[in-house]
Amino acid sequence: MAHAGEVETERNDIRDDGRRPPRAVVGSHRVEEELFGRAFDKNVVRRIWAFVRPYRTKMMISLAAMFVFTGTQLLIPLIIRYAIDNGMSPGSGDRSALLAAACFFLLAIWVNSTASYTQETVIGKMAENVLFDIRRAMFGHLQKVSLSFMDKTEVGRLMSRLQGDINSMQEFLETSLFSLGDVALLFGIVLVMLWLDLRLGLLTLSVLPVLFIVRIFWLPRARDAFMAAHETNSVANGALAEAIQGVRAVQSMDRQQVNFSLYDDKADANLKTHLTAAKYAQVMVPIVDSLTGVAMAVVVMVGGAMVMSGGIDAGVMVAFLFYIQRFFDPIRSLTLQYSIMQRAMASGKRLTDVLDVKIDIQDKRNAKVLSPDMDGSVEFRNVTFGYDRKHPVLKNVSFRVNPGETVALVGPTGSGKSSAMALVHRFYEVQQGQVLIGGHDVRDLTQESLGRHIAMVLQEPFLFTGTVFENIRYHKTDARREEVIEAAKAVGAHDFIVNLPGGYEADVSERGGNLSLGQRQLISFARALVANAKILILDEATANIDSYTEKLIQKALIRLLKGRTGLVIAHRLATVRGADRLIVLQNGQVVETGKHDRLIAMGGLYSKLYNLNHASFDDIPDEELDTSAQTGAKT
Repeated sequence: MAHAGEVETERNDIRDDGRRPPRAVVGSHRVEEELFGRAFDKNVVRRIWAFVRPYRTKMMISLAAMFVFTGTQLLIPLIIRYAIDNGMSPGSGDRSALLAAACFFLLAIWVNSTASYTQETVIGKMAENVLFDIRRAMFGHLQKVSLSFMDKTEVGRLMSRLQGDINSMQEFLETSLFSLGDVALLFGIVLVMLWLDLRLGLLTLSVLPVLFIVRIFWLPRARDAFMAAHETNSVANGALAEAIQGVRAVQSMDRQQVNFSLYDDKADANLKTHLTAAKYAQVMVPIVDSLTGVAMAVVVMVGGAMVMSGGIDAGVMVAFLFYIQRFFDPIRSLTLQYSIMQRAMASGKRLTDVLDVKIDIQDKRNAKVLSPDMDGSVEFRNVTFGYDRKHPVLKNVSFRVNPGETVALVGPTGSGKSSAMALVHRFYEVQQGQVLIGGHDVRDLTQESLGRHIAMVLQEPFLFTGTVFENIRYHKTDARREEVIEAAKAVGAHDFIVNLPGGYEADVSERGGNLSLGQRQLISFARALVANAKILILDEATANIDSYTEKLIQKALIRLLKGRTGLVIAHRLATVRGADRLIVLQNGQVVETGKHDRLIAMGGLYSKLYNLNHASFDDIPDEELDTSAQTGAKT
């Protein structure tokens, strides 16, 4: 039986229309994004206009070209009318009028083509520039947002905004000016038809109520169809991405056929909704074409009678047929543009939401640049910190790491070791107390200078797409080749690098997938050495390395830590026995501090952890395992 909280969650998952949102392979992807917004949102338009403003000259050129294009579209039927009435009348035809009409017609065609080319070229370039600026702004902003935002935001959702939503904006920017042109052409045709002959003009417009009635019934159904298509598309793409990213787990558990069946269901649902959306998208075309035919038939019958009775000239009748043919084109185009504009408004809202994400970690106006001559000391003064303020991970923690000293932070899982290291780099702000680097509060320093003096090696090394050489000097892009090779030799990475195809120029695939975990870690050690930072943080850096490689790295660490302040986190306590000092954390508090031998002699938490660490699993009593497990909490 479901708990009350679970029942409430299920109720919240049901949408207003009574349907549950579709789910992905393992039910973890819910469609929560707004897919369609209002047809026009002035707030979104205002924000996007800020990116368009630098290119307003190009926009004005496009607008001018659009009005010229629309004007020539309206002029061509009038030229034809002039040619018929003045150059083709039986017995009174004027060859000079016919020649003049032909010249004007050719000129109008040339102006029309030039204006069309100018409009499409300029607006296309402007749209690409605007989208480029939006991408840059979003990427730059996301590089600066606090890790607290990244901790609770799905990467897939951010990628959707950087790609899918920008594509929607591109579609809107490239077609919005054409929509203005369609509106201008529509009103222009109406005015010219009424000017040519009021009776025929009103007769042509008499079919519009039918179109509006059809549109009233069509619009809500089409919107639901488009939304369903986008929902199922998101779910299918999410399932595909999840299956690809988890392909190792899928194959190891022989889930290929099960996952294929689940994905096949979602792909089939996606196909059906897209077919329905396509049906609604296309249904207006035959309706508009039918109305066009009806209008033309009415005008031919009534107008033909008027021509025969001498009520209007034959040229007016022909011009009316041209205008009727063009009259319904902008209506058809504007109908299809409606869904594009809705998607663009929703996409624009999501894009601006990302740009509006508050940057919690920012430099003060008078922030200091950390001097290269700073001593490299690290100090925590009564630090309290928690990812959730109500549940602190570190509680009134105080310790000092002297210049050139290597200090190891040890303790059960969840005791706050990694959180403390994140505060050194100011990835998060402390709630109380101070973290000092070189005697300066990290909040008083520029983040750029702080990053130059701190190098980190993490448990899961992250390598970027590029070459081995580029990855090693990633922290210090101006490092010479000799420095890179020397660093690789120092950490024992040189031998395997030179055996790679291409050596130091060997390509590294995404996240370093073509290298073993140990090789990736050695490269990250070399990267830290090239950085030549005053403070080196090793967060479980040897946890995933075999014993032989670990011995090589232990020797390399002597070189790596020489003259530097070292902060080391390790669950393999044997690797930190030689540290100058050990700080033992439990439940976010410092419970012991001292050298290895002294802490062993004390028989406290460190001694128990060390003995557990070195005992074989079968030799550990169950009660000790239970006690050890109870000391940990989620960091």
